Amino acid sequence: MRLTLHTFLTLDGVMQAPGGPDEDRDGHFEHGGWSFPYGDQDFGTAVSGWFDQAGAFLLGRRTYEIFAGHWPQVTDPGDPIASRLNALPKYVASRTLGDASWANTTVLGGDALAEIAKLKEQPGGELQVHGSGELAHALIEHDLVDEYRLLFFPVHLGSGKKLFRDGARAAALRLTSSSVTSTGVIIASYQPDGPARHGSYALPDS
Repeated sequence: MRLTLHTFLTLDGVMQAPGGPDEDRDGHFEHGGWSFPYGDQDFGTAVSGWFDQAGAFLLGRRTYEIFAGHWPQVTDPGDPIASRLNALPKYVASRTLGDASWANTTVLGGDALAEIAKLKEQPGGELQVHGSGELAHALIEHDLVDEYRLLFFPVHLGSGKKLFRDGARAAALRLTSSSVTSTGVIIASYQPDGPARHGSYALPDS
């Protein structure tokens, strides 16, 4: 399975609590729900299309608990997101998760990164990560992401948790597709493209 990472980002790189005020208040974050004003049909079409490609989901504990508190209550078989989340396998990277009763959930305790590497060797659709900031940091650091699907929202917040945190390993990405929604959300897909490359615009010595 290819591991694809899906993340909502502000223009200053914040990924924290896009869906609601109480989603994640760590660090006294007061801007939860910043993505909501920009939802439209273009946005929904893109996200639904990605879920159609899922073979399984890989989530961090906090995102799993948010999803588990919402999506099992959406029982419409025609809902393109709920139908996939409720039916497909879900893997949670956590040593502290207390309740994993959502159907088809497996908790990856112990060496979760080694277990994830094994999951990637299995056939099937995509192993999709949604949100899950701390897990995303570990996957990026260990070069386990095959494709980044990033949604850049036209807002900047000045504080909050970021996808590419300070001190992360430098690397290059290659843009593979992009589009813009009617509300100005830039949807861009990237694949890893080796180490970061450097150069200079300085004029050569005469």
